[in-house]
Amino acid sequence: MAEINVTAKDFEEKVLNSELPVLVDFWAPWCGPCRMVAPILEQIAGEMEGKITVAKVNVDEEQSLAQNYRVMSIPTMIIFKGGKAEETAIGARPKADIVKMVEKYL
Repeated sequence: MAEINVTAKDFEEKVLNSELPVLVDFWAPWCGPCRMVAPILEQIAGEMEGKITVAKVNVDEEQSLAQNYRVMSIPTMIIFKGGKAEETAIGARPKADIVKMVEKYL
């Protein structure tokens, strides 16, 4: 399964009410480090299908969500579990670091 795009309209349904932990990537198309992380997140979404959901929030289009979660710099990745933001990683990270962060919430 590929990543899902999330908007303010469906954030509660797809992220906060998800049965699975959700890794939310706050990104923008013009952001170089975001583009570096994108293929890594796509791999993780495929490899961990059924264990986690990887969601993407375009901060240019969803400024209210970025403000709600105090996203000051992108990429920012936040793990949600049980409707709560559990952990945040700011900036491009290697795949191993992202996987290690996600595995804590499986």
